[in-house]
Amino acid sequence: MTDVKNLEKDIEVVESGYEFLLAYAAQGRPPHDEADYPPPHARPTLQDMLSSMENVLAALGETQHEYELVVAEDIRKASATIRFVLAQPKMSSELVDNLNASIHLRAVLTDFFLYSELFKPASEEETLYKKA
Repeated sequence: MTDVKNLEKDIEVVESGYEFLLAYAAQGRPPHDEADYPPPHARPTLQDMLSSMENVLAALGETQHEYELVVAEDIRKASATIRFVLAQPKMSSELVDNLNASIHLRAVLTDFFLYSELFKPASEEETLYKKA
């Protein structure tokens, strides 16, 4: 299994990016060229999320761990979805809202939530149980 401690930052970028996208989608922004529209802009957040997902995918490398293979496949699908949105010339709240609803992006978030459980220190009770 991959050393998950090294992935914590990239996972946090994706999770916090999704939270930003939820707020962005609620703003009701019409289709627009971001260069001509006041911030905040979704494109930099999407690019950061994509970069972080690619880092996680690279870290998983040639894993044969069953769950990590699922995570890698979900990252590939979500990355394609984000690249599709980034390729659009105009951004809008509706476009971002539809991305937020994408099962592919939600799968990665759920994968990361579960994977992140490995980062949490064991409680005292769990530590005592392991010693017994």
